[in-house]
Amino acid sequence: MKTNIFTSALLVLLTLVSCNSEPSLQKYFVENTDNKNFIALDVSPSILNVEKTKLSAEQNEALKSFDKMNILAFKANATNQVQFETERVKVKAILKDPKYQQLMSFGSGKDGASISYVGTDDNIKEFVVFANRKENGFAVVRVLGENMNPNNIMTLMSVLRESKIDMEQLKPLQQLVK
Repeated sequence: MKTNIFTSALLVLLTLVSCNSEPSLQKYFVENTDNKNFIALDVSPSILNVEKTKLSAEQNEALKSFDKMNILAFKANATNQVQFETERVKVKAILKDPKYQQLMSFGSGKDGASISYVGTDDNIKEFVVFANRKENGFAVVRVLGENMNPNNIMTLMSVLRESKIDMEQLKPLQQLVK
């Protein structure tokens, strides 16, 4: 009887300890995917629409390191400025977590952008681009992959320039630009 109570108490304790209530970008994306002020989009590598046979070994390696991209954009307007500011502050607070290492930031106060990453210099698991402008809103872009590094990202950018991007996957973002 005592072992059953002890085992049950231990299981409850482990369950409570394993629940992480810290904010994360992943949780933030999940919580806001269905919010009417947000546009959420998952983009696969197939968006690049490139012929892999024409790519160099370095370009193929960079492409293999890229798994997917998640985009969450908040469209600001005259009626949701308070919510815009609240959500912008939430994202900035999440990005202050030490696991997000900032590469660069530019802009001033209410307008600007930052680029951060999660992982080590040689094994980046996630690049995060956060851009915001009071008149338009903000966007958070998560580039997810395995064994990404700064060289892979630069190479991927060159592949982007040569690709025939499948605009159909980006259609939901047109609402933000309008």
